[in-house]
Amino acid sequence: MREEPTLSDVASFAPTLTSLSPEPDGIGIAGLPLNVVAHAEAHTRTGELFDLPVTVRFRPVSFAFDYGDGTARESTTGGATWQQLGVAQFTATGTSHAYRQRGTYTITAVVHFAADVDFGNGWQRVPGLLGIPAGSTTVEILEARTALVERTCAEDPSGIGC
Repeated sequence: MREEPTLSDVASFAPTLTSLSPEPDGIGIAGLPLNVVAHAEAHTRTGELFDLPVTVRFRPVSFAFDYGDGTARESTTGGATWQQLGVAQFTATGTSHAYRQRGTYTITAVVHFAADVDFGNGWQRVPGLLGIPAGSTTVEILEARTALVERTCAEDPSGIGC
């Protein structure tokens, strides 16, 4: 009789590393949403486990974002770009965050993968989740200030703030 595989057994098959992307690229404005996307997809690995050929399938099921300012969020998706969502820049998304103050912040994320194994007779769920860091990215949050001026920048390109 074959042993039941555990997360420790399948962890050696190493899920594909994920990446973390903020938009706009590395710069945000205090008070406006900065969109963050963790790129992770379901994928398989093959090899041997318990001296038997096996396919291990990893499925991302949750994403834990830490925005570096004391704010954290859990999501069932890694998010999507504003373009993929068909929305304007600075639109709030399920994985975006609006920083209150200017500064430099490091964003991190952990992707939690569910694992399934197939020894040739169908998929079998492995209990638990495997947390894989999605890396980190640093963002610079700036302040936006406005001023009333006599003409627009199109009318007076050398005007104040143009």
